[in-house]
Amino acid sequence: MRVTTASLVSTSLLLGQASASLPPIVMKGSKFFFENGTQFFIKGVAYQQDSAAGGATVNSTTYHDPLADVDACKRDVPLLKALHTNVIRTYAIDPNANHDECMKLLDDAGIYVISDLSEPSLSIIRDNPTWDVDLLKRYTAVVDNLSKYSNVIGFFAGNEVTNDNKTTPASAYVKAAVRDIKAYIKKNVNRWMGVGYAANDDSEIRANIAHYFNCGDQDDAIDFWGYNIYEWCGDQTIQSSGYDKQIEFFKNYSVPVFFAEYGCNKVGGAANRTFQETTALYGDEMSPVFAGGIVYMYFEETNDYGLVSISGDTASTMRDYNALKTRVAEANPSSTSMSAYNPTNSPAACPPVSEDWQVKGEALPPTPDSSLCQCMYDSLSCVAAADLPTQNYSAIFDYICDPSRGNLCAGINGNTSTGVYGAYVGCNATHKLGYALDQYYNSQSKASSACDFGGQAVLKSGSAASSCSAALASASSANAVAATATSGNGAAAATSSSAAVATGPIRSLFALGDLVVGLYVLVAMGVGATMVLL
Repeated sequence: MRVTTASLVSTSLLLGQASASLPPIVMKGSKFFFENGTQFFIKGVAYQQDSAAGGATVNSTTYHDPLADVDACKRDVPLLKALHTNVIRTYAIDPNANHDECMKLLDDAGIYVISDLSEPSLSIIRDNPTWDVDLLKRYTAVVDNLSKYSNVIGFFAGNEVTNDNKTTPASAYVKAAVRDIKAYIKKNVNRWMGVGYAANDDSEIRANIAHYFNCGDQDDAIDFWGYNIYEWCGDQTIQSSGYDKQIEFFKNYSVPVFFAEYGCNKVGGAANRTFQETTALYGDEMSPVFAGGIVYMYFEETNDYGLVSISGDTASTMRDYNALKTRVAEANPSSTSMSAYNPTNSPAACPPVSEDWQVKGEALPPTPDSSLCQCMYDSLSCVAAADLPTQNYSAIFDYICDPSRGNLCAGINGNTSTGVYGAYVGCNATHKLGYALDQYYNSQSKASSACDFGGQAVLKSGSAASSCSAALASASSANAVAATATSGNGAAAATSSSAAVATGPIRSLFALGDLVVGLYVLVAMGVGATMVLL
């Protein structure tokens, strides 16, 4: 039906003027709570246009920040509130935008936010993963922007990055991001905000990946686990949908678990969704294990998952909007108070390296260190020409990093199956290319012709500041170990190379995981505290 939201907006704003900011949500064991000790269950909706299921974007280079569109927020927040929504998930926000008005509208409506940290051109890529200085800058900027709002619960450091048993090495880089963003929040934000991961439902990896992100040092592990699951389609039961197996698996999980996306539309399209699973999710069998869920999604688009269709400035609710509204209104999950809750679940054991899981235990890539990368670059004698187009980088990497020339790229690569990473694995593409060129130049006895590449490389005076000495010496020692280490097996190495990592459109050009077979140098992680400080 067609809905006029003007009156709803007016009412919401009037109520908001008299209300205080929402209290922050906190975590204890496997449950969320309000600060007053009342348990909190997520009753959420995914809220971002041009986002496909799993967070993929329709337009791979741009995105529409839903928290910066005030007119849309005024139109949509009342409809979200009427749906009994208390959480929205956003997939990409602009950390340089002002979100005050939308966040205030959401706050007044009793709605919290969980946001992904990445955006289409700055994210960890499953087939060529890295965790580098550009991504760290992006992710911390999102935290800086949103941390001032008390109705932000936390963030997803990755969304379906590893989606099958061929892309498991990417999880090491996502978990490194979890570690570093948790440390950044602890240092810079005066309240708890969680950092989690949203996983797909792949039978070959679902157990290993859930255990991996939960295992080991809890400073490195996720604060919550999001599950993108679409197994309940149409008229089913907890047993026929397989939800009983999810209950059994996660009943011993040590952090909150919730559905980061759900709402299968296979039976008759979105309009015919009855949301039986919503009733089950907040029922007696599931609510002791799951902290709620986020329905995919608010906007009706070509993938036909929408609850609301938009035409110009007008929002029209669809049939499944009312079906969900009824189900959520009737939800009455069993709960406990924070004071009465004594968690007993322990973190999982890390999964062993196997054919289906190519990541070693607790070993993670180092924290990206822009100071170290700059020190390294300043010390180089041969670097890429300043005007070298980024599309030319991959050919140079391809030539220098070929294993027939030895382990020249040891310092900018890693192997997830052995858990050893290059000292410069977190540097940006320009710095990495400079490192590779300089390594080649030195391997050729510094012949002037070795720093040319048809005019694509140039000589410069390499001189790093004296303050760089200790960090560079430590990194050099680690890279020397890497150069003599044994390469990993093909399955691990083929997806662990990160020499060709850059931001934006460059990423897709650097498929060194396929091009440089055998470039799986192992680099010791003992590069000193100077590399891991945020």
